[in-house]
Formats: sequence, structure tokens, C-alpha cells
Amino acid sequence: MSQNVLLTGGSGFIGKYLTDILIEAGFSVSVLSRSDKEDTARVTFYKWDLKKNYIDENAVLNADYIIHLAGEGIVDKRWTNKRKKAILESRTKPVDLIFSVLEKHNKKLEAFVSASAVGIYGAFTSHKICKEETPPANDFLGTVCQKWESAADKIGSLNIRTVKIRTGIVLGKDEGFLKKMTPSFKSGFGAILGSGKQYLPWIHVEDLCHIYLKSLQDTQLEGPYNACITDNTTNSRLSKIIARIYGYSIWLPKVPPFVLKILLGEMSIVILTGQRVSSEKIQQIGFEFQDSDLEKTLINCLK
Repeated sequence: MSQNVLLTGGSGFIGKYLTDILIEAGFSVSVLSRSDKEDTARVTFYKWDLKKNYIDENAVLNADYIIHLAGEGIVDKRWTNKRKKAILESRTKPVDLIFSVLEKHNKKLEAFVSASAVGIYGAFTSHKICKEETPPANDFLGTVCQKWESAADKIGSLNIRTVKIRTGIVLGKDEGFLKKMTPSFKSGFGAILGSGKQYLPWIHVEDLCHIYLKSLQDTQLEGPYNACITDNTTNSRLSKIIARIYGYSIWLPKVPPFVLKILLGEMSIVILTGQRVSSEKIQQIGFEFQDSDLEKTLINCLK
């Protein structure tokens, strides 16, 4: 029998790609869902409800591996106190539910793999290169990522191999970051945001999914790994390439930081800042990025 991978957040952008890659690699896939769905030939659905602290225990008990992708979108809504709480709890509460089932039944997994983000290093722009051993920041994003990873470490305390994938901006066709960014560029009104010098660590969704696959298959992997291309892409470079793909040069002035702060509030730091991040650690254990050329990747995603 094939080994089963349980996904949280399996119906999202990354989860859909990952399901295909896992099945192609010979795994069976199950997904935790808030709604009742019939099992399909490809995926088994289990019910959970974070608001009611409910999870179908069979989802966990039938899993050989668990990949935790669930979490409210960081830039989907303005950061009110209520929204900040939802962003944090949507990442930590699922792990608490899973932990309780594992502990209750003394269930052992082959591995637990959790999403995280390069936001753990903080909202800033400088020439400093962040590596996995770089201390986490104490701002909102840094704190969310710390608590996200600490929740995953609870699974590790059960003597289960635990991997944390610190992801940059994920690029993919018609989804994710580009879906939010490109409408203005498509209509000829693209612009550089802020100074344009803020770094944008990025990764193609298929490379990211293959890192998750490697995390299951390679028992060397444990602890945190940065998942992004180390090419020092900035907002300015990305914006100019997207405009060129759509057949023009950017003609609008840069959008001033104060405008973004008025429109987005505190959330504007996600757009106005960005770190340089090293992916050396994941490459040292044999992972090879297949999409490392930004322009070629964007052409494939946008055309």
C-alpha cells in the first residue's frame, strides 16, 4: 500500500500543486476540510473545524506523514487586531489539534512538515543575508512565524522528525502572488512600489512542492530550511520584467510609501520591506531548483 500524506490547507494554491506531485510520486493524499466532501479517486477528505476545536481523529491516525499548509492569507485583509489574531491562530491551532491526537493515541508519524515564512527574519531591507540561524525578529510577522514554528516543534517533542519550510513569495500560473499583482500591469498601469529596492525572495510553486516532497523522502531533513531563490530580486526588477512581458516600459512614478501606508495600514510593511535570504542549506543536501531564472519563470507564469 502507498504511504498516506495528510495535508492541512490542501485545497489552496500550493496544496493543489502539491497533491498532484505527491500522487505522481506514489503517495496517497488526504485533506482536512471545513466542509463535507465526498472522497474521490484521488483524495480522501476528512472534516475539521478550528472554531469548535474539532478534528476527525481518523485523519491523523491514518496518516504516515502530515504537511501543514493551512493559514489565513497575510495580505488578504487589513491588519486589525482581530485579523492579526486570525492570522496567528489559523497557523497554530491546527498543530495543537494534531498534537492532541498524536499524544492521545501515541501515534508515530514518519515526519511532520510545516510551512513557515522568511518573514521570521523581520520586516526590513538591508544587504544582510538571512540564513536559518539568523535570530528571529520581534515584529508581527517575526512573532507569527516564531509561534508557528514553535507549534511544529511540539510535534517534534513526540520524537517525530519535524521540518519547517521558510517560504518566500510563491510564483505560479494564475494564482498566488502574481494573481494579486498583475491586473494593474496587464492593463498598462504597473508601477514600482515604494523605493523599489526592497528584496523579494521568490520561488516557483513546483520547486516549493518538490522541497516538500524531498522533506518526506529524505530523512536528513530536519529543522528549518529557507525555500527561495538567492538572486537578490527587488520589487523594481520584478516590476520591470512583468511590464516588459506585457509589452511596455513602466511610465508611472513610483508609488510613495505614505500612499501604501494610508491604503494598507501596518500591512504595508509586507510590500515596503524585504530581506535577502540564502537557500544554501537546502542546496547543500542535494536539492536543485528547476526554475531559478526570474524572467523565464515569469514568462511561463504570465503567458
